Amino acid sequence: MPSRNSNHTQETRARLDRLAWLLDSAVRLPGGFRIGLDGIMGLVPGVGDLAGAALSGYIVLQAARMKLPVTLLARMGLNVLLEVLIGSIPILGDLFDFAFKANRRNVRLMEDYFERTGREG
Repeated sequence: MPSRNSNHTQETRARLDRLAWLLDSAVRLPGGFRIGLDGIMGLVPGVGDLAGAALSGYIVLQAARMKLPVTLLARMGLNVLLEVLIGSIPILGDLFDFAFKANRRNVRLMEDYFERTGREG
């Protein structure tokens, strides 16, 4: 029987997966390409990039609270940093932000870790 902590971690993982989907893939464009609110917010100079970075940082913070290894957290942080730095470049950065999908990458890294270690939470 899963422990209460395990159930909480599974709920957190599901919530982070939904957040990453919303930020990176919620809107379907013609041709099947998907974008999310992170890229749309990034179109607003300054404020949009900061809001996206804060939400991306929340995913990394939750991963840290689930005690993921420091090396994995560093990789997740690097994904966010890369998206923020390149995303701040007008036009080119916005296109990069739509394509890179740091949040989906980070949730995938987290899920791969749990799958590889057999840890439920």
